[in-house]
Amino acid sequence: MTSLAFVATSQPFITTPPHSPSPPPPPPPSSHHNRHLLSLLTDNISMPHLKQIHAQFLKTSSPPLPHLPLDYHTLFLYSRILHSSAALDLHYADRLLSAIPNPNSFIWNTLIRAYARSPDLKLRSLVLYHRMVADGRAAPDKYTFPFVLKACAFLFAVWEGRQIHARIVKLGFTCDTHVNNSLIHFYASCGCLDASRRVFDGMPERSLVSWNVVIDGYVHWGEFVVAIGLFREMQGLSFEPDGFTMQSIVCACAGLGAFSLGLWSHAYVLRNCQQEVADDVLMNNCLLDMYTKCGAIYMAVQLFGCMPKRDVTSWNAMIIGFAMHGHVKESFDAFGCMCTKERLKPSSITFVGVLSACNHGGLVNEGQRYFDSMVTEYGIAPQIEHYGCMVDLFARAGLVYEALNLVSGMPMKPDVVIWRSLLDACCKLNAGIEVSELVAKRVLKSEGGMSSGTYVLLSRVYASANQWNEVGLVRKLMSEKGITKEPGCSLIEMDGVVHEFIAGDTSHPRSQEIYEMLEAIEEKLVSVGYTPDLSQAHIADHADEKRHSLRLHSERLAIAFGLLNAKPGTPIRILKNLRVCSDCHTLTKLISTVFDVEIIVRDRTRFHRFKAGLCSCMDYW
Repeated sequence: MTSLAFVATSQPFITTPPHSPSPPPPPPPSSHHNRHLLSLLTDNISMPHLKQIHAQFLKTSSPPLPHLPLDYHTLFLYSRILHSSAALDLHYADRLLSAIPNPNSFIWNTLIRAYARSPDLKLRSLVLYHRMVADGRAAPDKYTFPFVLKACAFLFAVWEGRQIHARIVKLGFTCDTHVNNSLIHFYASCGCLDASRRVFDGMPERSLVSWNVVIDGYVHWGEFVVAIGLFREMQGLSFEPDGFTMQSIVCACAGLGAFSLGLWSHAYVLRNCQQEVADDVLMNNCLLDMYTKCGAIYMAVQLFGCMPKRDVTSWNAMIIGFAMHGHVKESFDAFGCMCTKERLKPSSITFVGVLSACNHGGLVNEGQRYFDSMVTEYGIAPQIEHYGCMVDLFARAGLVYEALNLVSGMPMKPDVVIWRSLLDACCKLNAGIEVSELVAKRVLKSEGGMSSGTYVLLSRVYASANQWNEVGLVRKLMSEKGITKEPGCSLIEMDGVVHEFIAGDTSHPRSQEIYEMLEAIEEKLVSVGYTPDLSQAHIADHADEKRHSLRLHSERLAIAFGLLNAKPGTPIRILKNLRVCSDCHTLTKLISTVFDVEIIVRDRTRFHRFKAGLCSCMDYW
């Protein structure tokens, strides 16, 4: 393994309101005293100093009449004092607003914006907005809505946001680009992608921010193919992507395993974006995440070494990336370098990565040591993700009872993922009907209930013990509850286009060629001794049916398509939504030898790099 050397970004672009409320132009000279007070309201003013200025202003100005609007000069000075106090003490600013007679929309917007930007007081911006509407003397304007919509997005306040949208329509701001951008961000942040897209499609004029916001919304909710489609549409309309656009697209490439598009995106950033964008730690963390998730761990190492600045997220990406690829020692080395050489404090995510490395390597003692040090040395309270790693580590190592003991001692309720890990281990290790049924019952009681995967695993436990009556009962239960097995899905990128294959899929335009290639593959493999493992087939009555169902697994369709289209010497990269079954694992190892091809498969838990008849997981997954 080459030494740590090459990385990139992590957090997708989240929009903020386009700009602050525009203040009125500076007033003409009023009095020497007022001009002097304005000159004292600097950006770095302290709260005691501000209170002195406020007191002096109240002392020397004429008392306002409550039924009349403030004169222009007084209003401007009030707005400046409110703006400064909002940055220092929001509660003081709130009391100041209540003392201002007849405040205009700029005065209201100043405080609404301050609350919307506060990490803890965003709800207050909505309360203040409703006060403004109820007051009735100053109507919300195009500068009001971006701030309250930002608060709604943060609070997942869908109903309130829809009411604000209705008022936007009522007041005639549906043609304002900035307001529409805020609506797109609000709906996308709350998962209302259809509503977000309707606003976007209805915009009379769009800006680069409009494309960035809608693309990021789809990326955030895992709609990577749609996001990339919008990106291509954006390019067709001659919008030049910026750093925010590229962060979102790189994240989409990571989600899809779209290596060639991710590589192009990196080249675009280096070639077309400003140097500060190319050097930005968020951008580089995103690129790093993309390379590791696309199976290009060596390129991730190379990028990591070239990064001008690294943070904890950068190191976490490398630690987790090494773990996913089965490079356990490198994952441990990166952790040690982060803590000792760089003197960075690991986060809870760091330990998820390290424990995952132990899991993929079957290193029980090391996993226990890292788990203990997380608590005793770094003071990090274990979360359910850490317990999940340890339970899976024990269970896959054959220590099912130790895993059960750990689960019983957890301070929180185990989730369905933990119970399914145990059930999966029971199935693989033939742990016995009694233990398997116990775990299955716990799955049933846990939050989320029994999924299709749980039923399938339980049926395999019964089948391995030749209890066919129980297998039939499981099938009957699935039928009665309308539960169907989650279909396998595999993605493969070819020439910048992502192709999706579902188990048994015949919708691809080249399906006939693909299935003919599958027949040719199996003929060659049978000639070198391949025998299907029928226990991995979907529940079926006859051996022929089981053999046929194995042929339809989605990664086999993707591999056949890759063999038909990949250039010689180019690895075939596949992303799969489920764990690779043992029969497909054996088959792929043989394909890598017989067809002299490298195949990289990213399944639900890790990477498998098949080459020359071997797999990087060393048959432990």
